[in-house]
Amino acid sequence: MSSADNRRIVREGRRNGGGKEKGFFQKVHSPPSPLNDSLEGEIQAFLIDEDQLHTYDDLTKVNPVTPSTVLKCLQARYSVKVFYTHAGCTLVALNPFQPIPDLYTLDVMKEYHGAPQPQEFKPHIFIVAEEAYRNVQGQLEPVNQSLVVSGESGAGKTWTSRCLMKYYATVAASSSVVKSQDTVERIERRVLDSNPIMEAFGNACTLRNNNSSRFGKYIQLQLDRCQLLVGASVQTYLLEKSRVACQLANERNFHIFYQMMKMATDEQRKEWKMPPGQCFVWLPNSEKTVEEDCFHETVEAMVHLGINTERQRQIFRILAGILQLGNVNFYSSTDESQPCNLDEQSKDFSQRAAELLCVPAEELQMCLRVRMLKAGKQSVLKPCSQAECSMRRDCLAKVIYAQLFDWLVTFINNSICADKSTWCNFIGVLDVYGFECFQINNLEQLCINYANEKLQQHFVSHYLRAQQEEYVSEGLEWSFVKYQDNQSCLDLLEGSPVSVFSLLNEESRLNRVSDAKTLRVRLEKELCDNANISWDKFSKEPHFTVAHYAGKVHYQIQGMVEKNKDPVPPELSSLLQKSDNPLLHQIFTDKETENPTTKGLSKVTVVSKFKNSLESLMKILHTTTPHYTRCIKPNPDCKPLTFKKEEVIMQLEACGIVETIHISAAVLTCPAVVSQLDLLEDQRKKILSQCAFTIQCCWLKHRRRRHHARHQSATLIQAVVRAWLVRRCVQRRNRAAAVIQNTWRKWRVRLLKNTYRILCFLLSSIQKPVTVRGWPMGLALASAPSITMSLTATGFQKMVSVMASLHLPSQRGAYTVKPNQFSQELASIRAQPKGSVKLHYQRSPLLYADRQPDMKSDVTGFNAILLEKTL
Repeated sequence: MSSADNRRIVREGRRNGGGKEKGFFQKVHSPPSPLNDSLEGEIQAFLIDEDQLHTYDDLTKVNPVTPSTVLKCLQARYSVKVFYTHAGCTLVALNPFQPIPDLYTLDVMKEYHGAPQPQEFKPHIFIVAEEAYRNVQGQLEPVNQSLVVSGESGAGKTWTSRCLMKYYATVAASSSVVKSQDTVERIERRVLDSNPIMEAFGNACTLRNNNSSRFGKYIQLQLDRCQLLVGASVQTYLLEKSRVACQLANERNFHIFYQMMKMATDEQRKEWKMPPGQCFVWLPNSEKTVEEDCFHETVEAMVHLGINTERQRQIFRILAGILQLGNVNFYSSTDESQPCNLDEQSKDFSQRAAELLCVPAEELQMCLRVRMLKAGKQSVLKPCSQAECSMRRDCLAKVIYAQLFDWLVTFINNSICADKSTWCNFIGVLDVYGFECFQINNLEQLCINYANEKLQQHFVSHYLRAQQEEYVSEGLEWSFVKYQDNQSCLDLLEGSPVSVFSLLNEESRLNRVSDAKTLRVRLEKELCDNANISWDKFSKEPHFTVAHYAGKVHYQIQGMVEKNKDPVPPELSSLLQKSDNPLLHQIFTDKETENPTTKGLSKVTVVSKFKNSLESLMKILHTTTPHYTRCIKPNPDCKPLTFKKEEVIMQLEACGIVETIHISAAVLTCPAVVSQLDLLEDQRKKILSQCAFTIQCCWLKHRRRRHHARHQSATLIQAVVRAWLVRRCVQRRNRAAAVIQNTWRKWRVRLLKNTYRILCFLLSSIQKPVTVRGWPMGLALASAPSITMSLTATGFQKMVSVMASLHLPSQRGAYTVKPNQFSQELASIRAQPKGSVKLHYQRSPLLYADRQPDMKSDVTGFNAILLEKTL
């Protein structure tokens, strides 16, 4: 457990009341002792207030911590429809076996994601998801995170994994400021669409769960430097392919077959040679309907992931061909040298299977009934027995389905996996099959329970053992909490030099027919010193019993060696490589290229392959920060809101929940731990406060600098714009003035020319030169005997007035101008105007003068001022 885990536990303890609760400090750090009178009294005192038991959202508050008190609290919370409870560093999730839509809405996701302290909210799977996401954001080593979802079959692991993926697809996408929304939605949709396909092809309805994962998967959600979801990858482990050809009573095959049979259109049924009402041996309990029987959802997910219509058609034809194979039955021939017989109905089914798989029908029948033996360089054909024919038929179906499943996983990874250069961290979600114990358990259950043993050992080593050893190394006063260590069981299964797996592999690699009794004798002889294995000597069927951490399981030896060999007759592989179905041809051609046929001891067995892949998974888990979610199955019948104490208590003891609560509670109550953590917490708050103040100062300084720079830029832009506007206005006005002036000059010239032509025309009628008398426009002074007459006139209007008044002729030299001053002996001007005198400077005085004043008897106005004739 990291220091962050310690802080979270202490923080939760303080929030929940810490050591102030009654009896909280008493003996919680010591191993649970046998029930005595004192402890029994404490238990009864604790359980007497049943109305308050559902309020314990963290089981570390329970006092005393016993299986009974923990069970009662979980039962009380389950009865009020509260399904999540903290147990120290682990989240306990009880399966309600009914939809609870308000518990996983988008608003709830946003509420937990936006909370400053999500741990202060009520327990939820989103708290675990958010804690892992914030660890990635904090970039604290190890940065990569793993969410380990464990529990037995039917406990709700698959649903929990769905919720985690939906949470990250929503939260990581909404936080993006780099990618476009279309890209984010495409990645989110592809990651989520991988689920329906994986569940349709890898999940089945079992006795304990309607949607049981028959394979293990580890999904890596890939995040970039901005913690944006940019892709994902899926790693799968041990598909239970034997389910294709063999189902237990009241169980079903994989979901995809029932989806096809129930939801196919008439056209699809015709193409798949699957008429309505036809029964298939490999589809038992087809009348049972589960929520996962949704064919349209699977097809829609394929489209979103990029599987086109033609490729879908090839996939469904292969699946339909597998179903037709299951209806082929063989009958022993009377002549042992001849192959087994097929009745007419089986021949029809084999013909349909051959057409759907796109292989020759006769060659398919031959490969199923006759095997090829090599003797040196020669090949010998040997008819198979009825049992061998059935085995070869089942083998053909299983290998086709397994390779198709692997191809789908590869295609999904190619579709959703991001380039390594685009992501730097990941959050892994581990969803594996739960611990299984049936009436008949074979190699599949042995591998499944082995995987659960490894995960339990990872939890024990990471939290229960390592944390206590760390406390001792730090010098804390610590009493070790006893817990169930399953290392001896793992030594039994995988240990060296001798173990169950090593003996099983050795028997599988021998070139001989396996014998169950012989293998049982070897197991008993070589492993008799291990207390985790036992035998029932009175049992008729050879078997061995392993004491797992979750209970004892009896394993049937019969058929285990053959399953471990997983033989695929070479003639069947050659037949499939010749298929005209492009997908089927591609799958087995690529397989032959990647995995050439090997012989003898070098052949990889099922156990070896699974063990290697599981070890690779454990290496990944050890390099990440783990977060544990324990899914609990409240009742064996999967009934809604039904709580069976016996069922739950077995699971609590098996997964070590009580021990986990003991250690977490001890962390809260150990004085040395609490005193040191208090100091660290105070120092942490001071440092965070200083960092926050520094960040605020830098941010305010940055904002002011940016505001000042923006202000200066705005001022400069405004000045430049204003100058440009003024220049443009002046230029427009100058251009307009120039146009007006030019137009005015042109108009004036045209008018003068026209006026001149008119005057010339009028004066042209005068026959001889005339005398024109001009009147002075200025004042004549009496003292001046001689006055220069001024006939100057400026402006167009004055010129026109002068010319009109004088009647000047048009020809040059055709008239004579004589001033009146000299001819009429003008000596002085006597100005006695009648009334006021107003000289007009803006307009010509000639407009107000008479042109012949001497002819008038009364001279007034302007003429009286200017002129007076003397005789």
